[in-house]
Amino acid sequence: MLFNSLHFVVFFLVVTPLYFILPHKFRWILLLTASCYFYMTFIPIYILILIFTIIVDYFAGILIEKSEGRERKLYLIISLVANIGVLAFFKYFNFLNENLTLLMGEFGLSNAVPYLSIILPVGLSFHTFQAMSYTIEVYRGNQSAEKHFGIYSLYVMFYPQLVAGPIERPQNLLHQFYEKHQLTYENFSIGFKMILWGFFQKLVVADRLSIFVSAVYQNPGAYSSSMLLVAILFFAFQIYADFAGYSNIALGTARIMGFKLMTNFNTPFFSTSVTEYWRRWHISLNTWFSDYLFTPIMIANRDWGKAAVVLALMITFGLSGLWHGAGWTYIVYGLLHGVAVTYEFLTKKFRKKLSKAIPAIIYNNLSMLLVFIYVCLTWVFFRAQSFSDALLIFKRLFAFQGSFFVFDNNLGVIIYSLVAIFILLAHDLSVHLNHGKSYFLYHKLAAVRMATYCFILVTIVLIGVFDGGQFIYFKF
Repeated sequence: MLFNSLHFVVFFLVVTPLYFILPHKFRWILLLTASCYFYMTFIPIYILILIFTIIVDYFAGILIEKSEGRERKLYLIISLVANIGVLAFFKYFNFLNENLTLLMGEFGLSNAVPYLSIILPVGLSFHTFQAMSYTIEVYRGNQSAEKHFGIYSLYVMFYPQLVAGPIERPQNLLHQFYEKHQLTYENFSIGFKMILWGFFQKLVVADRLSIFVSAVYQNPGAYSSSMLLVAILFFAFQIYADFAGYSNIALGTARIMGFKLMTNFNTPFFSTSVTEYWRRWHISLNTWFSDYLFTPIMIANRDWGKAAVVLALMITFGLSGLWHGAGWTYIVYGLLHGVAVTYEFLTKKFRKKLSKAIPAIIYNNLSMLLVFIYVCLTWVFFRAQSFSDALLIFKRLFAFQGSFFVFDNNLGVIIYSLVAIFILLAHDLSVHLNHGKSYFLYHKLAAVRMATYCFILVTIVLIGVFDGGQFIYFKF
């Protein structure tokens, strides 16, 4: 079920009132049933995958808590193998098989393993990582094993964040299913604002930009350097508005019911370093990789000094890229960010001295601009349909193919898009400068808030793309 659909609006308007009407002890049943229905509107049979991993991890958590020594580690390994195995089969089987075929071909051998026509289960990477965080935290002793099978199932399947995050830790979410939530003005107000802004990001910004971006990336060789540059810039804002929009809708729907999910985006385009960017972009995934991959690798190789950090960074970012998609373009995307963060780590002292030698306003704004440009360029590998397309885009971009200031009869679309991006950045700037709250949506004057709500609603109705399709991150 898509958030940006009438189906979801009806679903939300039915489930939410029922949640507050029902006695507290029955609410988990409603949410679990609703979450199952929500997921089954995509490909119903794929709920069996979730049921399988839920059963494995539920019993693994209990057995880990009861066991000691090697036996304890064995149950954790069984849980991780089950989860990673499912993810590897559905998401990476064909990628690995294709590369095996190419490798065997270099030696004159043929690969008899067939290509499988597999449809990737929506949001598989998200709920797989959330499930793994549970058994890992139980193993580490940071979380008690959940004995209530229904509550544990709901932890994995909670519909607001089931298919695209944020990836929650059990310490943050599990206990909330036991708490009795009341409908309060504060929760409704905060939740409504998140949902409203999320729909604006998705329907007005992301889906409008996607029309232009998709046309260019489908046939990059047909466009001039100026058009390619615009598409590169627009995609950065498209994917941000798309994913942050989903996250805001998810957080808002959960908040109205009283649940507090973790913030997934924090004005990432105001980052002054790539390291800071990853603390602000897809925060739940970044912290997941930091806690469960980067830190263990670094600790295991601590005797290597700085080399241990570099090794951990490159492995983490390489696998982070692979997490986003089964293709070499995604791996290159991840490694490029790993290289940037490694550079920042190794030059930390030098950059600190440089920042003191240059006026702060110049240094910070120049750093912000350079980070944004670097991020935009790395997105080319993420968005391009193939590695050759990505290289073609860079070749034409830097060779100044075509008339650079001619926009091929797309000037109207570009002007509209720039206005939408300006509104997006104005909102984010207000959040950045106003202690995490939008100056417009949280203004102390009710008249300003109401004017903002009306403007967003009217803009969504008049300009929003209501058939723009699913969220980008659903395919992950």
